[in-house]
Amino acid sequence: MWKKSKVTDQTAAGQAGIKKKSKVPGVMITQFQEELPEGMSTPDFTRKPIALTIQEGKTAIFKSIVVGNPKPTVTWSRANGEIVFHPDVCIQKYDESSNEHTLEFPKVAPDDADTYKCFANNEHGRAICTVVLNVIAVGFSKTKELQKVQVEDTADFRKKLKKRNPDGTREEKAMEPEEKVWEILLSADKKDYESICVENGITDFRGMLKKLNEMKKEREAEIAEFVSHINTLKHIEVNDDDCATIELDLDLKDPASKIFFYKDGVMVPLTKEECDGQKHSLKQIGKKFVFTIRGLGKDDAGLYSVDVGGCNVFSTNLKAPDVEFAVKLQEIKAEERQDAMFQCVLTAPYDDLKWFGKKAPLTNGKKFEISSSEDKLIHKLIIRDCVPLDAGIYAAVAGVKSCNNWLIVEADKDPKGKKGERKSTMAGGANSEELEKIAKEQQERYEKEMAEKIEKAKQAQAERELADAAAKLESEAAKKDAAEANAAAKAAAKAEAKAKKAQKIAADRAAKEEAARRRAGEGGADGGAGGAGGAGGAGGLDDGLDEDELSNSESDSAEGGPAGGADGAEGEGGEGGEGADGADGGKRRRKKRDGPLVPDTVIGDEDEDIDEETAKQRKAARKGKRAKKMLEDGEASAAVGKNEDEDIDEETAKQRGKAARKGKRAKKMLEDGEASAAVGDEDEDIDEETAKQRGKAARKGKRAKKMLEDGEASAAVGDEDEDIDEETAKQQGKAARKGKRAKKMLEDGEASAAVDPGVHFHAGLSDCKAIMGEAAELECKVSSEDCKGIWYKDGEEIKTDAEGVTITQDGSFHRLKIHKVTDEFGGKYKFEADGRKTEAMVVVEDPPRFEAEDLETFKTSVTVKKGQKATFKLPFVGRDPIKVQWYLEGEELSEESNIKIEHTEGCSRLLLTKLQRKDSGEVKIKLKNEFGTVEAFSQLIVLDKPTPPMGPLEIIEASPSVLDFKWRPPKDSGGCKVDNYILERNQIGRNTWKKVGLIGPEAKYRDSDVDHGRRYCYRIRVETEIGTSELMETEDIQAGTKAYPGQPSAPKVATAFKDCINLTWAPPSNTGGTNILGYNLEKRKKGSNLWSAVNPPEEMIRSGKLCPVKDVIEGMEYEFRVAAINNSGAGEFSVSSEFVFARDPKKPPGKVIDFKVTDSTYTTLSLSWIKPKDIKGEEDEAKGYFVEVRPAENTDWDRCNTNAITMTSYTAKGLKSLGMYWVRVIATNEGGEGAPQELDNYILAMPPPVRPRFTDVKIKSFMIVRAGNSARFNINFEASPWPEVTWLKDGVPVTKKVTISNAEGMSQLLIPSAERTDTGIYAIIVKNIVGQESFSIEIRVTDEPKPTGPVDLDENVPGTVTISWAPSPDEKKDDRLHYMVTKRDSHKRQWHTVADRIFNNKFTACNILPGREYQFRVYAKNDMGSSKPSESPKWLIPTKKEKFTVNLAESKPCDLQCAPKFLIPLKMHAAPQGYECYMSCAIKGDPTPHVTWYRNNISLNTNTNYFISNTCGVCSLLILRVGSKDSGEYKIVAENPLGRAECTTKLTVRE
Repeated sequence: MWKKSKVTDQTAAGQAGIKKKSKVPGVMITQFQEELPEGMSTPDFTRKPIALTIQEGKTAIFKSIVVGNPKPTVTWSRANGEIVFHPDVCIQKYDESSNEHTLEFPKVAPDDADTYKCFANNEHGRAICTVVLNVIAVGFSKTKELQKVQVEDTADFRKKLKKRNPDGTREEKAMEPEEKVWEILLSADKKDYESICVENGITDFRGMLKKLNEMKKEREAEIAEFVSHINTLKHIEVNDDDCATIELDLDLKDPASKIFFYKDGVMVPLTKEECDGQKHSLKQIGKKFVFTIRGLGKDDAGLYSVDVGGCNVFSTNLKAPDVEFAVKLQEIKAEERQDAMFQCVLTAPYDDLKWFGKKAPLTNGKKFEISSSEDKLIHKLIIRDCVPLDAGIYAAVAGVKSCNNWLIVEADKDPKGKKGERKSTMAGGANSEELEKIAKEQQERYEKEMAEKIEKAKQAQAERELADAAAKLESEAAKKDAAEANAAAKAAAKAEAKAKKAQKIAADRAAKEEAARRRAGEGGADGGAGGAGGAGGAGGLDDGLDEDELSNSESDSAEGGPAGGADGAEGEGGEGGEGADGADGGKRRRKKRDGPLVPDTVIGDEDEDIDEETAKQRKAARKGKRAKKMLEDGEASAAVGKNEDEDIDEETAKQRGKAARKGKRAKKMLEDGEASAAVGDEDEDIDEETAKQRGKAARKGKRAKKMLEDGEASAAVGDEDEDIDEETAKQQGKAARKGKRAKKMLEDGEASAAVDPGVHFHAGLSDCKAIMGEAAELECKVSSEDCKGIWYKDGEEIKTDAEGVTITQDGSFHRLKIHKVTDEFGGKYKFEADGRKTEAMVVVEDPPRFEAEDLETFKTSVTVKKGQKATFKLPFVGRDPIKVQWYLEGEELSEESNIKIEHTEGCSRLLLTKLQRKDSGEVKIKLKNEFGTVEAFSQLIVLDKPTPPMGPLEIIEASPSVLDFKWRPPKDSGGCKVDNYILERNQIGRNTWKKVGLIGPEAKYRDSDVDHGRRYCYRIRVETEIGTSELMETEDIQAGTKAYPGQPSAPKVATAFKDCINLTWAPPSNTGGTNILGYNLEKRKKGSNLWSAVNPPEEMIRSGKLCPVKDVIEGMEYEFRVAAINNSGAGEFSVSSEFVFARDPKKPPGKVIDFKVTDSTYTTLSLSWIKPKDIKGEEDEAKGYFVEVRPAENTDWDRCNTNAITMTSYTAKGLKSLGMYWVRVIATNEGGEGAPQELDNYILAMPPPVRPRFTDVKIKSFMIVRAGNSARFNINFEASPWPEVTWLKDGVPVTKKVTISNAEGMSQLLIPSAERTDTGIYAIIVKNIVGQESFSIEIRVTDEPKPTGPVDLDENVPGTVTISWAPSPDEKKDDRLHYMVTKRDSHKRQWHTVADRIFNNKFTACNILPGREYQFRVYAKNDMGSSKPSESPKWLIPTKKEKFTVNLAESKPCDLQCAPKFLIPLKMHAAPQGYECYMSCAIKGDPTPHVTWYRNNISLNTNTNYFISNTCGVCSLLILRVGSKDSGEYKIVAENPLGRAECTTKLTVRE
């Protein structure tokens, strides 16, 4: 019994896999079911594939035999990648005769080396086995090896970076320095690559880029699994509050993905909320993630990484320089329009100090001036022209340390509000001398600490060198002692072994001679035969035996000879000395070889690349030489035996027999070797495949020829002596059969060498899935159109006239078509043509399906009445088992009291009983089997009584004589159409209902039998063929509704006095169809809920033109409302009036005070004022205000607010941009409107005037564009009013080719397809009424330069070579084109640059040594890059060895010391803005003078913006991009102990 064990993984839906152990080792079986049907079995391997190690280019074949019922399907896969099935790459075959499944690689390649899996599957289980294919690469390819090493290195680094736990986290260990460098490079900007490589000692920049690109591609693929888009990756930034932040904008595919934070490879715990207690936190705002590190210190320096899931997304490095604040920032109090200066002192020089103002980073500009001292210890921030808005906290950040303090700006207390004058004093600069003193102390302390560190490092280095030297001496001494001891031990062991061996040989020889003498009388006749049998122990010599092996085999066979001779001469060649009873006496022993166990063809000269055929020829030659030597030895031994007397002892006979056999084998080996050499000498141009076939045929022929000769020789021996024993006859028969087989093999080998390869398949047959009853087709394509083929099904030939199929040929295409598929057409089909064949399986599938007529019948809707039953029936066809499911309105039906489902063979029936109206809906049947799924739909309609009609009523007409109304139909008509509506009517006040009768199917009714003023109610029912619905009772409807008048307007107060208030109002627009008879007026005190009538009900107020109300109390506040009266009665009251006091009229208010404009835009105007003064008896208090505006071109004032506002400010909207407006404000109260207050001047609708200025923090002033690409430049600005934007190119307006786009606060310049002629300086001028601002950018359009012409070499001065070349064709087009020269010599095979930035076509290379071969390359370079190189011919100066004689002249002491002196002074320079400027001069002096450069008397030696060099007295200063700030006087000072020299010049910068 096989062992079974449950596994947790499911192999199929609802199935649990059971693992079984196969009888064949290495095969794993998974059974899908607990119990197998009778006669069925899971797949298993009776023969599994065998691992192969094969040479590149050979044929590799994996073979396997599989059993199982039903017959398993065999598939193959590989561990890395997929198998490419192609006739030239990989072929999968199956041999029916041997039941072998094969996977064949015709020409195996190194890429095919992998672990392969063979799967055998049937419906009951699966069997799997693995096999390994190893490929030995032929030859040595340096490029491949280099690529392999690089890939392995890259893979190693990837593995190091990828080591993770199952949950996606990294292993808990610190990162290696090499891992850190690669992770930094993966997230760094390209501009930082060079500095990172220099910092970490990476010299192979190209190799680094190649490896980095491979790692980036792999990481992008990994990131794509978790992140769909990355918008922003912001490197770590240190803020002014001792915090550092990392910002990422990620679009995660899964919002639940885990995010991990690491420092130097170790996970850092994070909190989701920012709190003071936690050092690290993560804050998420939408797609933005912000990582914060608080309380920064030196320990926080390191590499920080962000991982999403199990993938690294971003890494950034936080550096913590050893610097502190010796003097921190102090609080500064400054007055408005005064400059303020912050200063701080550091403990060590630091150049990258950052300034922050109110949490925002500051840059050097007009507003903020940032500077530092020459020793980088004192750092200053100057805020120019302080205003109150500049007040706040300012901070300085140095590495991970920061300090901050307040800037307090005291506003100028000018009551007029005018801007004060600029102050020349500076706040905060009083303690500069004290800071310089502290900085000097810090500098001395820093230099002292650095000197101590350097001294300690030197001491440690010296100690390490001493320790290494001592360890090396000890190691060499130990090795020497061990070698001497080993040599002495070996010599002693060798001497002892020789002595023991000599003693043993002497003892054996004496024993053998004694035994021979005792048997001399008994076995004299048989001794010779025994010796011959003993000599057979040397049989079966290997072709590779050398002379030592031959001598050793002789000694072994000598021991076997006498044992065989004791009983007879029946010893065989392979087991010499084996007689009838002495089988163990003549066994042959082989000597163990000390060399490598590989063929001779593999071991060769390392520097010599030889092919396989040459190796075979060399092996044959060596074999011939050894055979010739053996032949000479054998012949010599035979000659000795013939001349000597026949009465010889046993030992002599044995040696003679051995020599004879040795001679025969050597002769045979010599012949074979010469034949192989002869075959190898032929020289034919043949392809690889032909050579391989010929080689196989030749080897097969040689083996057959050898067997044939042996067979014939054995047969000839048998003819000579007929009196032979049984054993001899058996041997002769075996030899004869061997000869016949050899002859047959020889003929086959010769025939195979001449066989034509014939046709082959371009496209083989493919497996086909055929639907039962439908057509199917198989197709293949062969290489020849004239080729005929035969079709087979399950091994039987298919005739052309076979029923149900059609066989056709269309050129090289062969097709077999099955007209109507049935089960009998399923099976394996094979097409065979010219000895080639291709196979495919036709699998007949029988999915469930319906007949068209039955389906149409089923689709017909089924209609039944409530409480009845409905039946659905549908026949179907398809292979069992078929799962049948019924659905009603999407819900699956199951057996219940009112649901019955019946299944019969080929049919299913659904019976629904006791149906209700709610059961109506869609009925669906769904069939499913292993081949597919099909569905069919029908409708079920259950009829029932309708529901009542729906209200509310819609009254169309309600006149004194007619009531016309309509209603909504019932929600559910019960599945039938509405036949009639049945109405009953009731007159309100009576108890009886009058039947109106049937009114038809329309939901409306017109009742003309009504009395004016009566109210009626109706009952409505719905009638259908099924029955009558419940009733719906309507609301009351009045016939001849009274028409009351509408609302009058709200009463307005005409005048008000302490004893009388006069009101007016307008009559209602809707009079109700009759005349207005009068009005009812009501009043209400403020704060009361009761309205009281002003006029008695019987005394209507006839008119609303002026109505006095006298029943008022002085000082009380009242509101009023009024209602109109017509023949129908009084209508609704109007809206209430405004509250009014019962008091004498007030005086209008005066003019507002301090009326002014506070703000303005292009469409709005903000105003403010102070309310007018209250002058008793003349001007009363203002209660509200009206704002009016008047365009300058109009004479009419427009009121902005219809109702008076109570606020003393207002914003007028809807103005025209840049329009001129007059504005005034009118105060109002109960006494009326006061006099208007206007502004003194008109106002323009525009923001406050702002001089144009550019708002971009960093604007590029130089741009390089490749020819053909588009050039785009955006610039942002602010200005008010709207400015005029002008673009110029070299001072001239741009052409139409350039597209200018202006928007609010932005302008864009676009050159769609740039050409070289578009190169120039583009300037933008932004101008408005306040001023103008301009900015220039140089756009250079260029392309990669073309290479130079031929390069010539010439020697004008010994030891130098002058390289000259024809100029590049682009030299005239590009004024910045220059050349670079590289050199390579035979001593150092690497190219290195000898000169760059050459602006002519000639260069002289120095230090050219005789005896070395030189070669030069010339590159053309410009801003875009470099051209392809132009190579020079090779240059060689032969060495002339002459006798070298030195004549020493008498040396005279010479004093060369002198004071500094300028040999070549500085020249005047005038450089255009944006270009480079190069100043140089020559200085003489001994000792070498110290040189210092100054600009405007400020030292430049420590300024990194200038490149200063001093080479052999030639001093130079280079400014890469000249700006306006670089203009001025430049001075160079040279000093030594003997004197001092100066030279000055001026630099003028052209705009």
